[in-house]
Amino acid sequence: MSHTIIIAEAGVNHNGSYERAKRMIDTAHQCGVDYIKFQTFKANKIANRFAVQADYQKKNLKEESSQVEMLKKLELSDNDFYSLKDYCDEIGIKFMSTPFDLESIDFLSELSMDYMKVPSGEITNLPYLRKIASKGIPVIMSTGMCRLGEIEDALDVLYKGGMSTNDITLLHCNTEYPTPMVDVNLRAMETLRSAFGTKVGYSDHTQGIEVPIAAVAMGATVIEKHFTLDKTLPGPDHVASLDPVELKAMVDAIRNIEFAIGMSEKRVSSSECKNIAIARKSIVAAKDIKSGEIFTEYNLTVKRPGNGISPMQWDSIIGKMAIRDFAADELIEL
Repeated sequence: MSHTIIIAEAGVNHNGSYERAKRMIDTAHQCGVDYIKFQTFKANKIANRFAVQADYQKKNLKEESSQVEMLKKLELSDNDFYSLKDYCDEIGIKFMSTPFDLESIDFLSELSMDYMKVPSGEITNLPYLRKIASKGIPVIMSTGMCRLGEIEDALDVLYKGGMSTNDITLLHCNTEYPTPMVDVNLRAMETLRSAFGTKVGYSDHTQGIEVPIAAVAMGATVIEKHFTLDKTLPGPDHVASLDPVELKAMVDAIRNIEFAIGMSEKRVSSSECKNIAIARKSIVAAKDIKSGEIFTEYNLTVKRPGNGISPMQWDSIIGKMAIRDFAADELIEL
């Protein structure tokens, strides 16, 4: 059975609070995810003073400001991240964070993370991608807002930096919060897999849990999903995030789907074997039959249980002679 990596995306849903971030780690661990992931950045390094908010950010925040002003409120310090990583190690959940600037790549590369996460917005950032490749850490790269050619260009940078196909997982993604169902396009995962030969997964921004569950059934090896402690909190991403109850339900459903996917072989399972005789039918006497009488379509019929002669042998039974008397409904023997 394959194991899907489930990343609980805390992102900036801590709203700049270390204590809330720590509570989110506890919640993610209780929900059974593999990783909790944050976002690491310095606001003045990733947006200039003229950069405006996305429409969904204005709507979800119910206020309008510059990106720098918004992001400043969502920063955590380096010391916060050191402490959060230590706390993850202490309770037994894996830590990740997405770097959004070059300094953050250097900083996070010192925290012994299993993966570097490339967000959709950095996939056209050549200096950023070169820096990511230089660290030699396996990469999970989201592909929201991307055409195939842009993904190919980004992969080329990573490959030239020494990475291989086995080092990279591409996440299909749509960068609208929340994503309309009509724009999800899960089948694009198949295109990414066939076009680039990498592992593929899905980063979900829809409301609810059905789409990531479907993605696992379609072969996603990684699922990333935003969560929050409280959807009513102010912030750009809370409305498109799962609450703890929903996160636990998603994890449980994905683990069930992993069992359900099974193998490609079509066979009788151990759980259903006992029902074969109950559900199938056998050739039985349609009425009393005397010994020596010839079996015909008029004195034979098919009924449960299925522990006698299979009805698939009907043609070979017709015309044979009864070896003894058979009462109506009795299983036929030869």
